[in-house]
Amino acid sequence: MAAEHSPLEQFAIKRLVELDIGGVDVSFTNSSLMMVIAVASITLFLMVGARRHAMVPGRWQSMVELAYELVAKSVRDNIGIEGRPYFAFVFSLFMFLLFCNVLGLIPYSFTVTSHIIVTFVFAGAIFIGVTVLGFVRHGLKFFGFFLPPGVPIYLAPLLVPIEFISYLSRPISLSVRLAANMMAGHTMLKVFAGFVVALGLMGVAPLIFIVLLFALETLIAFLQAYVFAVLTCLYINDAIHLHH
Repeated sequence: MAAEHSPLEQFAIKRLVELDIGGVDVSFTNSSLMMVIAVASITLFLMVGARRHAMVPGRWQSMVELAYELVAKSVRDNIGIEGRPYFAFVFSLFMFLLFCNVLGLIPYSFTVTSHIIVTFVFAGAIFIGVTVLGFVRHGLKFFGFFLPPGVPIYLAPLLVPIEFISYLSRPISLSVRLAANMMAGHTMLKVFAGFVVALGLMGVAPLIFIVLLFALETLIAFLQAYVFAVLTCLYINDAIHLHH
């Protein structure tokens, strides 16, 4: 299959404005552009939805309030009252990932979250932040996280390495889950779109499948952003409460 028709071509990073500072490539790419568009879209969405504060909310205000309450409930349920200081971070994270996922579904756009380096940066920052939070709140007692309470001490040589490896794998699993889902879904859409074009009038069945698949991918775009936010809440909860 020619490179220009490859379903993976949509994931290629393209330089829009080439920049080099001290030998470091800091070019403005299609990925950078989509991030800027995502931030601008989120800002516009929140400003339009929150400008009236009507007792009977309209469509935009309802969507903003729904997103706000969804994240607020996740923070309350998974962290408790001590999660309030972290709400703004979790909400910003959820909205950014959601808009990047959804904007990537627009034909000929670019899916930022399909790249593991992007999702790993987010996951890595969360991992480091949660670890620092755990040590700030508990000091060296944070190491007790790797040995669940009530476990006999003679099992420590077995459980501690397992818990430690599991803890270190968090940013990997968090980032791979999101990137893999985005890449797989968009690749399938591209492949079946090629079938529609190749089959012409006989491509009705693939076209119907694409419509259904697009609806599924829209749901997955939301769910993956939500799962990322919920897991972030769980990691913050672990750092605050350890095993309690």
